[in-house]
Amino acid sequence: MSAIARFITLEGIEGAGKSTLARALDGTLRARGVAVVMTREPGGSPLAEQLRTLLLARGPERITPTAETLLMFAARSIHIENKIRPALEQGSWVICDRFTDATRAYQGAGRGVDAGLIEGLAQAVHPGLWPHRTLVLDLPAALGLARARARRGAGDRFEDEDQRFFERVRMRYREIADAEPQRVRLIDASAAPEIVAASALNALSDLL
Repeated sequence: MSAIARFITLEGIEGAGKSTLARALDGTLRARGVAVVMTREPGGSPLAEQLRTLLLARGPERITPTAETLLMFAARSIHIENKIRPALEQGSWVICDRFTDATRAYQGAGRGVDAGLIEGLAQAVHPGLWPHRTLVLDLPAALGLARARARRGAGDRFEDEDQRFFERVRMRYREIADAEPQRVRLIDASAAPEIVAASALNALSDLL
């Protein structure tokens, strides 16, 4: 087994099954002798998790799309320096539930934030650090929302968005996958969890 550290990100709309897939990959990779660090965005470190709470919670004040984007990258910067980079330097595989592609999709396509701003912040926050492989769990927005709302009940601020919002997000993810086929792989997330896990592992096989 290769000891080379790898940075793997999981992307997709609400209800796509990223958390379920992350647990499956964690178990499979550990069984193969790979050191794995599991994490998520926004969040992943104690301080970044505090920003996650601000970003997801409904509150009396509106968070503008630009403010939301800046908070996402603030949390990401803290997360990278305190968890992701140290884990990679130690030779671990990092499996992260969401990263900058999520900002491109949610804040960019979903909220209408300027792509130039997002790319500029990405370059400032994590120059030279991009995932070795990104798995986009793709499924219709209606199915993803139904899954998410059935599982979480009240949900969060993002799950309050309508189906059109998530259709825009989904299409942006698909555009990213089309534009970067070496890094990004689309996975049919409407399939059973075990089939999704097998497809994901196959999409990582060249890195193993």
